[in-house]
Amino acid sequence: MLRRLHSFSGLIAGLLVALIALTGAILSVDPALERAGVSDPAAGSMTVADFAAVVQTRFPEAERVVRKASGQMVVYSFDGDLPRADIVDPVTAEPVADYVPSDFTRWVTDLHRSFLLGEMGRAVSGVGAAIMVLMTVSGAMMVAARMGGWRAFLGRVRGTRRQRWHVQLARFAVAGLLLSAATGAYMSLTSFGFVPDGMDAEPEFPLTVDGGTPMSVTDIAALQTVDLTELRELSFPYATDPTDVYTLTTATGMGYIDQATGETLSWLDNGTARQIYEFVFMLHTGQGLWWLALILGAGVATVPVLAVTGTLVWWARRRGTPRIAGNGGAQVADTVILVGSEGNSTWGFARTLHQELTARGHVVHVAAMNQLAASYKRARRVFVMTATYGDGTAPASAKHFMARMEAMVMEPVPVSVVGFGDRQFPKFCKFAEDVAEAFGAKGWPLLVPFGTIDRQSAQEFARWGEGISAALGEPVVLAHVPVLPQTVTLRLAEREDYGAELQSPAAVLRFVAADGVEPASGLRGVWQRMRGQGLPAFAPGDLVGILPEGSTVPRFYSLASGRKDGMLEICVRKQPGGLCSGALMAMQCGETIECFVQPNPTFRPAHGHGPVILIGAGTGIGPLAGFIRHNDGRRQMHLYFGARDPQSDFLYQPQLLGLLADNRLTRLTTAFSRVASRAYVQDRLREDQVHLRDLIAKGAQIIVCGGRDMGHGVALALDDVLAPMGLSAGKLRAGGRYVEDVY
Repeated sequence: MLRRLHSFSGLIAGLLVALIALTGAILSVDPALERAGVSDPAAGSMTVADFAAVVQTRFPEAERVVRKASGQMVVYSFDGDLPRADIVDPVTAEPVADYVPSDFTRWVTDLHRSFLLGEMGRAVSGVGAAIMVLMTVSGAMMVAARMGGWRAFLGRVRGTRRQRWHVQLARFAVAGLLLSAATGAYMSLTSFGFVPDGMDAEPEFPLTVDGGTPMSVTDIAALQTVDLTELRELSFPYATDPTDVYTLTTATGMGYIDQATGETLSWLDNGTARQIYEFVFMLHTGQGLWWLALILGAGVATVPVLAVTGTLVWWARRRGTPRIAGNGGAQVADTVILVGSEGNSTWGFARTLHQELTARGHVVHVAAMNQLAASYKRARRVFVMTATYGDGTAPASAKHFMARMEAMVMEPVPVSVVGFGDRQFPKFCKFAEDVAEAFGAKGWPLLVPFGTIDRQSAQEFARWGEGISAALGEPVVLAHVPVLPQTVTLRLAEREDYGAELQSPAAVLRFVAADGVEPASGLRGVWQRMRGQGLPAFAPGDLVGILPEGSTVPRFYSLASGRKDGMLEICVRKQPGGLCSGALMAMQCGETIECFVQPNPTFRPAHGHGPVILIGAGTGIGPLAGFIRHNDGRRQMHLYFGARDPQSDFLYQPQLLGLLADNRLTRLTTAFSRVASRAYVQDRLREDQVHLRDLIAKGAQIIVCGGRDMGHGVALALDDVLAPMGLSAGKLRAGGRYVEDVY
């Protein structure tokens, strides 16, 4: 709900709010420009009477004096019959410059307040300010939820580059945006009379005045008691009218003073409404607080960027979220389907179940597991369909499910949990098992026994549906036809082969767009790479899904290149009986594959300049080499690489040596298991424990890629290394400083 509210308000009013923010940022510079060169007299050093006397000497036909919030003094007078306005020194009243309000500032102010549309525009601007309040509050709450609570609000940001930019800018600007938007909304309400501002209140104009000979302004007691720093405005009486009066406005009120007696004829203190309005006006415009204006201006200047990045994030999420036609409401549905997915494939199975049950007359609600509600009023059954990510952990759309489940208050109803995965992995459907056990511990009865689906098998899914049919006592036919992402055709342009001597062939494969050409050298090649050579957008560490011939289930490989490299690069080792790896290893240059890219934003070096420890074995070196290759900032990167024999399968050896010389790679440590000095990367980690602890103390992040057994051994070794620091691989993982891609 919170995300929808934030997205809806941002998309509908993005341009409106961006224009308000941009004009506000421009106007925020004015208070600082006015303040520049202004030197206020020390408090108590000069009274209004003293200054007024100097003004009358310098400007015999002075009409009024205005002290602006910046401290700038402006004298309005006549030169013969011509009016003039001068900026004067606040002590000597010497003219400093002509006071000529900027036409540009006036135009920007009108654009900011009313879009140049008068009263209707002011109303629209007020609505825009209210929307900005809504977006700021909802956005802050979303950031807090994303970071794991308000205490972690300023923690390390994860996600795609767009997401990181959006969150980091939002955190920088949130306080200023909220203050600017809230004060702007308040001022809009006062301008239309919904909230009183007290600005119309004036003291009663005196019915009688002395009318005698005017006193010298320096002798007027009412002006002698007012410090110049408290002055807002002083209007002089007409020289030829003995019945005219001085009009004095200060920071505390307004009154009329008899020019003959010097007495205050009437006075009105500023009421509460006026005091509040003037305080809010000062906060919103920065008038009188030039430094605050610059801070607020910097904050609101981020809004156009936030609008662009927010729109891009929304579009990427919308494009990647499967559509469920006819999805029922959460509180009216009799059947709830909760989905846990990393790459969106599980959503397709949920859609099939939703369509079948809806066709049978049920009201079905489908949502991500992260959106689990505290209760479902009319639910009679719940289905949980979830994949397992990595080493038995929750997939992206289910990371908060267990915590939300603890907060549920509804009475138990029959539940069915089905896991999706690949049996070749030791922790096949482990997260789904954990979810089933959690429901059992809370006393929820099983609708059907716990089920698993191997490699997205439509046949196994149909058999699971037979159990659902029996439990419901009605025919349920789950004929699932997978809907795969749109693929592109790539052509193999280059390959490097390794491992033949060890009977463990591996290769580095480089692909280009099927209708493209290999990048040229020189500037032409740079331009070709910048254009991406017709490739989809990707970065090292993202995944490429490849469809082997005769299969509808994609196989995923971590990418060792980014689009700017002008080619898509992967490392592949031939697996016994592997349909996809066998086909890839048999490819000749010029042959093509069908594939699609799946972003993997959590598996990459965190933003910043801290050290990075890269640990990989075998073909797991691929994305790690890509990270090093793209280390344009030359941050410290320490690579631990394990293989069998340096003469046979030292993948990327020439490139890594070149990256060392280029300072993109700080240190290379190798371990080979089929040589006399047999060792694994785990051994090298233990040998380097002092060095590793020093890097971790400096905020280093650890990135692991390779086989599951290697990943398990690395985690155990790091537990031993980090124990003296009171840390472990698990604690670093929880803090986002330990990420892995194991297979």
